[in-house]
Amino acid sequence: MPETREFKPLNELGTLSLSETTQIKFYVDEYKGYKYGSIRTFIQGESYSGPTKSGITMNAALLDGVIPVLQKLPKEPDTSEDKELARFPKKAGVQLVLRITIFRDTTGVDLREWVEDSSYKGWSKKGVRIPYKELSKAISYLKEMRLLVAKA
Repeated sequence: MPETREFKPLNELGTLSLSETTQIKFYVDEYKGYKYGSIRTFIQGESYSGPTKSGITMNAALLDGVIPVLQKLPKEPDTSEDKELARFPKKAGVQLVLRITIFRDTTGVDLREWVEDSSYKGWSKKGVRIPYKELSKAISYLKEMRLLVAKA
């Protein structure tokens, strides 16, 4: 019987719906024996349904940094322009940056990788934007995620 390539996370924690065809999923997965938390955009279309490249993975140390920063944010956004909240080292030449961003007149929290190496300096495509109105749900998913991700 041929092996199916269907996406199967270890623990799916929750979903934020962005539109009829787009969702952000919070889940825990394992790679080379290490568990990590992942936030990824999934689409449902006629030609493809499943995960996209838009997403971010976090180990226990990153989750320990990200959660308190997000918990300090007010219930309603208090800025009308993009604002950096924090930076966390991810690996050599890569940082995870948390920002409040304004896009098409909506406010969101962007978790995105910033890359600095000999050939490129700037934002990578690895990241996800959580609508501000969904922040409390996202924080609860991240807390649950942290309980499931063992320290490396």
